[in-house]
Amino acid sequence: MSSSAQHINAKAAARRLGVSAKALRLYEERGLIAPIRTAAGWRTYGPAEMARAAEIVALRALGLSLAQVTQVLDGEPSCLEPALATHQTVLEQRLRQLAGAVEKVRALRAGLVRGEVPAIGELPRLLGPAGEPSLALDLPWPWGGERFELSAIRPLTYITGPLGCGKTRLAQAIAAAMPGAAFFGLDRMLAGEAMESYLAKDAGLKTRVDRRLAWLEEEGASSSAALVALITGLEIEGPAALIVDMIEQGLDHATQEALIAHLRHHAFDARPLFMLTRSSAILDLDAVGSDEAIILCPANHSPPTLVVPFPGAVGYEALTTCLATPEVRARTEGVIAWRPQVA
Repeated sequence: MSSSAQHINAKAAARRLGVSAKALRLYEERGLIAPIRTAAGWRTYGPAEMARAAEIVALRALGLSLAQVTQVLDGEPSCLEPALATHQTVLEQRLRQLAGAVEKVRALRAGLVRGEVPAIGELPRLLGPAGEPSLALDLPWPWGGERFELSAIRPLTYITGPLGCGKTRLAQAIAAAMPGAAFFGLDRMLAGEAMESYLAKDAGLKTRVDRRLAWLEEEGASSSAALVALITGLEIEGPAALIVDMIEQGLDHATQEALIAHLRHHAFDARPLFMLTRSSAILDLDAVGSDEAIILCPANHSPPTLVVPFPGAVGYEALTTCLATPEVRARTEGVIAWRPQVA
C-alpha cells in the first residue's frame, strides 16, 4: 500500500476519531498535532498523526483541559490521576451492574431447578445490554394509544421528525413512563441573572457546569445563556434519565458540533439522554455509533419507529428530510405546527 493511501482528509479523520473537524483544527492551533499538507495545501492525517490525535481525544474524554493534555503529552502526567480515579468510579459502577445481572442469572437457574418458570419480561430484560432498562408505553395523541416499546435504552437517543409529527408529546410520554426521568423543555432558557442566582445556591453544581463549559469552549463552542441553561440541566443530580426538547435551540453551528462530541465522550452520571433535534450537526447520520439510537416520528402520524442510520434502511430517506444544517434550523426556531385535536 502506498504512503498516500494511508492518509485521510480532515473530515474523514474527525469522523473516525469522533470529534469535529473544528476540534482537529483547534488541536493544530495549540500545537498538539501537525497534519501533513498536500501540494494543494489540504490537511491529511497519516498513521502517526492519527495515533497522536487518538491520544488527545482519549485524554479529552477523561475530562482533561487542553492545557492538561499538553502537560501529559510533554511527559508530565500528574493531572491524570484524578481523571483516572473518576473513570475508575464509572467502570466500577458498570461492574456492579454486571454483578447484579450475574446474580439474576443464578436466581433464574435456581428457580428452574425448582420447576419455576421465569416471569414474563424477565428474560428480555436480562438479555438486553447490561444496565440498560426497557421501556413500554401507550402512545399519546395523535397516535391514539398504540403501544410503543424499546427493548433497550442507549446512552444517547435522538428523537426527530417534521413539524407537527408529535415528537414532543412522545418525549414527554417517555419522561412520564421512565421512573425518575426529567423533561427539559424550551422554558429552560432562563434569564442570565436568574441562572446565576440558581447556580450560586449550589457550589458543586456550579463547579461542574463551569468545568463542562470550559471543555466546550476549548472545542470551539460559544458561551451563551442557552448553553449555560442546557449544561446546568444536564448536570443537575437526581434524574434517572434526561429528555431534552430541541437540544440545539439557541446554539450556533460550532457549539452544536462541540456539544455532541462532548456528549459522546462524557456520559452524565451514566444516565440515558434523549434529545429532540432536527439539526444535522447534532444528528450527523455518518457519525452515529453503536451506543446511539434514532427514533423517527413520521409526518403521517404512523407510530414512531427506530431507524438505523444507513442508506436503504427502512425510514432512512424520511429521516434525512427531517434534518437541516444549524443555519437553516435557526430560521425556523419558534415555529410551531398546530393541528386541531379530535375530541
